[in-house]
Amino acid sequence: MPLTKCEKITVKLSNAEDDRSYDIYVGRRLIEFAGQLIKPHLKRNFTVIVTDENVAKYHLADLQASLSTQEIECEAIILPAGEKSKSMAVLEQLLEQLIEFGGERNDVITVLGGGVMGDLAGFAASVLRRGVDFVQIPTSILAQVDSSVGGKTGINSPHGKNLIGAFHQPKLVLADIDILDTLSDRHIRAGYGEILKYALINDFAFFTWLNENGTKLIAGDKDARQYAVVQSCKSKANIVSQDEKEHGMRALLNLGHTFGHALESHTEYSDRLIHGEGVAIGMVLAFEFSSFLGFNNGGEINIIKQHLADIGLPNDLSFKGLHPLPSAQEMLDLMLQDKKTEQGNLTFILANGIGKSFVKKNVDKTLALNFLASKNFA
Repeated sequence: MPLTKCEKITVKLSNAEDDRSYDIYVGRRLIEFAGQLIKPHLKRNFTVIVTDENVAKYHLADLQASLSTQEIECEAIILPAGEKSKSMAVLEQLLEQLIEFGGERNDVITVLGGGVMGDLAGFAASVLRRGVDFVQIPTSILAQVDSSVGGKTGINSPHGKNLIGAFHQPKLVLADIDILDTLSDRHIRAGYGEILKYALINDFAFFTWLNENGTKLIAGDKDARQYAVVQSCKSKANIVSQDEKEHGMRALLNLGHTFGHALESHTEYSDRLIHGEGVAIGMVLAFEFSSFLGFNNGGEINIIKQHLADIGLPNDLSFKGLHPLPSAQEMLDLMLQDKKTEQGNLTFILANGIGKSFVKKNVDKTLALNFLASKNFA
């Protein structure tokens, strides 16, 4: 049976000595074709599936069945769900299990899960036997449009998010739109935060489309979901192809994340605030800080906030999960743990307007502190 309603995007990462380019497939019922698409990347007919408890209940059997049709043997490692699995303790547990299953240097790990599993298992792949290949089958909107693409892998530290990790590109990404049906309403909305990010970075036309179609996407319209995932992946693939290891323009993909990651750290990576919600609030703060610094007149901030409200995402610091808020100084200290900090100086992704974001280095910490104080941080 041929693939139907499927689109392919290539992340181009090649030079004269090495071609690490890979394909992202976005479409319906893709998990049924996973074995067929993964098999060409295997040196032997064997893979270890890494997933979490929640995803395993819905999708593990389907993936195993698909691998079986291609005579691919597999073992499964099922880990606890949630952000707290991105830890040194769970990483050690995962690596030991992978070694116990007899994984070889030329094997491929298959990651079935959302952003947490992708980051964790991708990092495990980067260090196991000094680096093995892996395939991503992202099961959340957030993972499909962002974390599964681009090769950023890692775990959290008590000091901040994603501070321990490596760049390690997958061999293949399979984004099955039908898998999203099993997501909770909250996680659908949270994933939308990362979709909106691409529009706010450099695509006003996409923002216009989202204004017209975003609520349909949230409600379950498959065509709208596929279009948004494809557009987001195209945007990220284009940026990653030009700046794989974030020496320049790739930093744009962190719009809202400096604020958002700090808020996630403040809430101890708990269900009080999940990643996409932190990004949504963080993007509003980024536009407000841009206005505070004189880079835009603030006229579009209410448009963004209204759009987030229409989608059902938090758009300011009144969000219950954030409280009690940190002090302005505590918030600044959390932001200084951001990976983009250089020589103790802050780097922000700011915006001249919707679709007009830019990287601003060496932002005066006093200005940032004054802005935070103006936002009523405790």
